[in-house]
Amino acid sequence: MLRKRQVHLDFHTNGTLPVGKSFSKEQFQSALKAGHVDSITVFSKCHHGWSYHPTDVNEMHPCLDFDLLGAQLEACKEIDVNAPVYISAGFDEKEFVKRPEWRYVCSPDKEEQKNYENEVHFHLLCFNTGYLDFLCNQIEEVMVKYNPCGIFLDIISPKVCYCDKCVADMKKLGLDIKNEADRQKFAMMTFEKYTSATNAAVRKHSDTATIFHNSGHIPKGDYGFIESNTHLELESLPTGGWGYDHFPLSAAYVRSLGNKDYLGMTGKFHQSWGEFGGFKHPNALIYETSLSIANGAGCSIGDQMHPLGEMNMATYNLIGKAYSLVEEKEPWVNGAVNVADIAVLSAESVTGIRDHKADFGANRMLLENNYLYNFIDGSMDFSSCKMLILPDIGDLSDDVIERVRSFINNGGKVIASGEALVKDGKFFLDIGAEYKGRNEFSPTYFVPCFETVNGSTEYIMRCNSYKFEADGCEVAAYMQNPYFNRTLEHFCSHMHAPNNSEESFPAVAVKGNVAYIGWDIFTAYAQHGHLCFKEIFTHVAKELMGNDTTVIAAMPDRAVVTYTRQENENRNILHLLFAHTTVRGESTEVIEDTVPLYDVNCSVKCDAKPSKMYLAPSGKELEFEYNNGRAEFTVPEINIHQMVAIEY
Repeated sequence: MLRKRQVHLDFHTNGTLPVGKSFSKEQFQSALKAGHVDSITVFSKCHHGWSYHPTDVNEMHPCLDFDLLGAQLEACKEIDVNAPVYISAGFDEKEFVKRPEWRYVCSPDKEEQKNYENEVHFHLLCFNTGYLDFLCNQIEEVMVKYNPCGIFLDIISPKVCYCDKCVADMKKLGLDIKNEADRQKFAMMTFEKYTSATNAAVRKHSDTATIFHNSGHIPKGDYGFIESNTHLELESLPTGGWGYDHFPLSAAYVRSLGNKDYLGMTGKFHQSWGEFGGFKHPNALIYETSLSIANGAGCSIGDQMHPLGEMNMATYNLIGKAYSLVEEKEPWVNGAVNVADIAVLSAESVTGIRDHKADFGANRMLLENNYLYNFIDGSMDFSSCKMLILPDIGDLSDDVIERVRSFINNGGKVIASGEALVKDGKFFLDIGAEYKGRNEFSPTYFVPCFETVNGSTEYIMRCNSYKFEADGCEVAAYMQNPYFNRTLEHFCSHMHAPNNSEESFPAVAVKGNVAYIGWDIFTAYAQHGHLCFKEIFTHVAKELMGNDTTVIAAMPDRAVVTYTRQENENRNILHLLFAHTTVRGESTEVIEDTVPLYDVNCSVKCDAKPSKMYLAPSGKELEFEYNNGRAEFTVPEINIHQMVAIEY
C-alpha cells in the first residue's frame, strides 16, 4: 500500500549554481518531521541533465562535491521515510546541447524547429535514439548503487518526432512520415520501446521497486501506459492551470481500474512547478489533501528545494498543517473503496481526445448534484451501477452498444446526449423517437416542460443540437430555432437572432429507463456553464433515479460528496467537503478563508440498521433515524472536510 503523506521534491538546478552547501541531515529530517511526511521523492538527475551523486555514466553537477542523493536516502531511512528516486527522462538540457543527433525534432519545418530550440525552456530528447540507452544506464546505476524503493521518471508521453532516426526507421517499416496515422503509430511504438526498456532496467535489479512514468495525465483507456506503472500519480495542481475540477475527474476514472494504488499530486506553490518563494494558504492544502483521501487516493505535495540544499521550514510547517490531519484520518481511509451509483462513459476513451469537454461538463454536473460516480472506458463493466451516462459522443463500438442494451434490460437507467445514441445514422435504442440528424441552426432555444428556477420561457443553448421525431415517448423539453443563423447577410442585434416561436421540435425524450437529450449538453456546460444546461440534466436524472441514490446530502453546488467502504472494518465512510474558491490575478483559482457549513441534513441508503454512527476522527456519536432502508442524520458542522463513520 502506498504511503499517503508524500512530498515530490523538485530540484532542477542550473550548472552554475552552488549545490548542497547548506545540506544537513538533521535539518532535512527536521523538515520531514515537521511536515508529517512519510515518503519523499528525491533526485538522481534533473531536467538540466546533472546527477546529484557520483556517477560513471553521466556527469555530476559541477558545483556539487558530495553524494547528495545518498545523504538524503540515508536521512530518510533513519526516520522511516520512504524515498523513491526521480530521474528526468524526457528532458536533458545538457545532452540536448552536446548530442544534436539525440534531439527531438518537433517539425519538418526547419524554421519551426529552430524556434523551438532557441526558446528558453527545457528541450526534449528522442527515445528512438541512443539517448534511451544513456537513460537506461542511469537507471541501472541508481538501482545498483542505492537500491531505492521506487523510480519516478519524468516527463514522458508519445510524441511524433521528425529526427533523422525516426524518419529512417519509419521508412524501413513501410510507414509514411507524411501520414498522420502512421506518425501516431510510430510515436506509440517508440513510447512502448521506452517503457519496456526503462522498466526492464529497474526490474533487472529489483522485483519490488515502484515505477511511475509521469506525463501529467492518465489517458483513459490506454492500458499500455497504465499497466507500465506499478501505481499512478495524478498530477493536478489546481492553481497551476488544472483547476479544482481536474482531480475529481481523473480520480473518478483511476479508481474504476480497481487494481492500482494512486496518489493525488498537488503543490505547495501559489501557482505551479519551479516557483521559488511561492506559498498557498494552509486551508488550500488542507482541502486538496482531504479531496485526495475522499477520492480513494494518497497524497503528494510538490516542493522545490533551494540549490543550497536547505529545506524551507515555512514550507514544511505549511505541509504539516495538512498532513497532521491526514495522519489522524488514515484509520478511516486505509483500504477504503469508493462507492458509485453512476458510471460515465468517458468521451476521451471513445475519441482519444485528451481533456474532452464532454467529460469536464459531466464531471461538473455530477459534482454539483452531489452524486456518487465513476468515469469508465468502453472495456469496463458497468452492470452493477444504477445509471450510465453517455455524454455527447456517438459511434460507440458494437460491444459497448450490446452491453448498454443488456444493462437497460436488467433495469439499468441511461442518460444519453448529442450523438451518443446514434449508430449508422439512427438511434440504436428504442426510445420512442426517430433520429433526423444534426440541426443546421446554432444557437437554439430550450423550452422546458418542467419547472425551472427562472420559470417557463425560452433559454439560449450555445451548442450543437440534433433533431428527432417523437413517437411513443414523453417529451420533457422542446427546441426552437432562431429566425436565422448569424451571417453577413442575416444578423440581428449583438449576438444572435431571437427564437422563432412559431415552430417547436422535441428536444428531450424519456421512455422507460432511458432519457435522451438532443444537445451536446455536457460539452456546452464545460464551455458556457449555463444553469439551464444543468437543469435539463438534473430533471432527467431525478426522473430516472428518484431517491434511489446511496447518499442524499443538503450540500452547496461547490461541495464534494463521496462515500467509501472499508470491508475489513465493516463500515462505510461519508466524506463531506466544502471550500470557497475564488480567482486571484488573471486565472489562479485559490482557497483562503474557510466557510463552515452547519446542520447539514444527510440520508444514506443502508442494507441494515447501523450499529453506530459518529464523526471521524473525533469519535463524537451522531443520533440517527433508520426508516425504509435509509439512515437519516444531521452533521453539526463541516469545516473544509468532515468524515462520518457508519458502522454495522
